[in-house]
Amino acid sequence: MITLYGFTLSNYVSMLKMALIEKELEFDWVDVKPSQENEYLAKSPMGKVPCIETEHGFLSETNIILEYIEETGSGIKLMPTDPFERARVRELMKEIELYIELPARTAFAEAFFGGTVSDEVKETAKKNLKKGIACLKRNGKFAPYVAGSEFTYADILLKYSLGLANRCAALVLDMDLLAELPEAKQLMATIGQRPSAIQIAAEHKG
Repeated sequence: MITLYGFTLSNYVSMLKMALIEKELEFDWVDVKPSQENEYLAKSPMGKVPCIETEHGFLSETNIILEYIEETGSGIKLMPTDPFERARVRELMKEIELYIELPARTAFAEAFFGGTVSDEVKETAKKNLKKGIACLKRNGKFAPYVAGSEFTYADILLKYSLGLANRCAALVLDMDLLAELPEAKQLMATIGQRPSAIQIAAEHKG
């Protein structure tokens, strides 16, 4: 049995929950925020969420946990079997994380936490987000899923990283990240109808 540590509104926690549900892995849930307390650092060395506890010990870092879930779960395959196509999925995941979510995070303080960020930070975020969306438009297949015909981990990141970045952009950057990428908007709506996504959305409302 896996135990997942994190807090409900974390998009990275949502990624792992979706993966666990899709892979038909049962898990317990411990609600916890990032912490530098020694007790939590013994579980997650950087004190971040999420992390998981397995019968063999603890794992942190979302991409590593996703790989573990893929190798141990019995549900649908979320990574292609072909090595090149697997690498393509990882490429898309990294591009969404680094070139869309990371620039948006520089404005999260103002978007979600009652803080403020400078105009300079906002302008840099806008510039980098435009480049990130252009990258995704060039590299995503959207046929109908982001990496091709099958639902993969890249779609999970699209749902929870691009979705969060788009909310931030709308709130403080006066941007609609999906305006130039309507196929991503449609795909995110499609992913949102999966039972796993519906379950996670209900938990957010609760």
